Amino acid sequence: MNMKTLDITEKVKQLPSNTGVYLFRDKARKIIYIGKATNLKSRVSSYFRSYRGSDRPIEMMIAQVADIEVQETESVLEALILESNLIKKHQPKYNVKEKDDKSFSYFVVTKEDFPRVLIMRKTDIEKDTKNKIQDTKKSQTSKLQTANYKLQTFYGPYTSKKQMEIALKIIRKIFPFHSGKQKTEKGCLDFQLGRCPGPYAGAISKTDYAKNIRGIEMILQGKKKSLLTKLEKEMTGLAKKEEFEKAGEIRNKIFALQHIQDIALISRDDKIQSTKYKSQKNSKNYKLQTTNFRIEAYDISNLSGQQAVGSMVVFDQGEPNKKEYRKFKIKTVVGANDVAMMQEVLLRRLNNAWVQPDLILLDGGQGHINMAQKLLSELGFAIPLVAVAKGPTRKKLELRFGKYKLDKDSEVILRDDNLLKSIMDEAHRFAITYHRKVRKSEFI
Repeated sequence: MNMKTLDITEKVKQLPSNTGVYLFRDKARKIIYIGKATNLKSRVSSYFRSYRGSDRPIEMMIAQVADIEVQETESVLEALILESNLIKKHQPKYNVKEKDDKSFSYFVVTKEDFPRVLIMRKTDIEKDTKNKIQDTKKSQTSKLQTANYKLQTFYGPYTSKKQMEIALKIIRKIFPFHSGKQKTEKGCLDFQLGRCPGPYAGAISKTDYAKNIRGIEMILQGKKKSLLTKLEKEMTGLAKKEEFEKAGEIRNKIFALQHIQDIALISRDDKIQSTKYKSQKNSKNYKLQTTNFRIEAYDISNLSGQQAVGSMVVFDQGEPNKKEYRKFKIKTVVGANDVAMMQEVLLRRLNNAWVQPDLILLDGGQGHINMAQKLLSELGFAIPLVAVAKGPTRKKLELRFGKYKLDKDSEVILRDDNLLKSIMDEAHRFAITYHRKVRKSEFI
């Protein structure tokens, strides 16, 4: 490693351990790469720890780095948006090389009475609009005339559609909007969950709905501070008019913006960079060597449909993380319907901005998989699913799989019968313990 890299290494040591965006510059001060991180110091230092001076693209890039700049943000969501806006503005050499620009995605705001916010790939937008996207470096927004002459405003590009889906879910909790093509809230799951404010049901005025969309656009433009100032001014004005209920709603939005729960946006790149598993000698068991894999297992416990409860247990690095355990008292299901009870538990869990699991395990069979797969698709999640049941002899576990492809980590875990059994036993133990507690309290 040459002296130049050593100098950069010294600079890395001075970086903050906060969330933000990092910019790599070459000798000519030109920005060659932009990235985001939950921990700037840890993420940037990982590049130089692995530097070997080979002809791999990433190492060719590192060899050209002469300086590093960072811009700190208050949340991962803001880092994601800032990264996109800076990439669009500077168009760094290695960000362009990293991915075919035709696979970039954008947030699209439609022009309708009640606009929707969509996520679309560049090729789909161009197909829909019959026009080529002409991104300008200075502008954070772009506009197109669509085939049906409705103007669309779009924000991007972004390289990860999955992270965009998570980000939009977070934003939508603060500024709900109607997302379906149908102009009705009849049978709308989003309306029932509070993610749709019900414009076609008359539950929100056109003016207030437009404010929600404007709030979303200001976030996507990286103008959160201006948005907070605007909302605080609006809240004060409503309070002076003694419209305290509306002022309270604005206050809640301000609080949510100031305390964005966006840990689900943390990607594996921001965690430990290498994932290694070691097999125990003369055993088919595997020991996880990293903390970047989260398993959630679910079980239902009831007595002929009475005192029904659900459990969620969490395993990190193959070990139980009891601080993350959650228990659910079934509220909407009458009678002994295990699949419906599991659906309620999953719906309530997925409606919270907790850390997104890498693998979901369900105690059950094909009916549970079919239900869970449909629910995940409706809510916009792409998480591998596996239903685990004891076989006819109760000695061998029977597994049924969802449609989302398992990664190598999941495959390793599922090959370890002892680990898999211990996870499901823990989910069952936690569920039945809570069930007994509920049953006892109801008999007193």
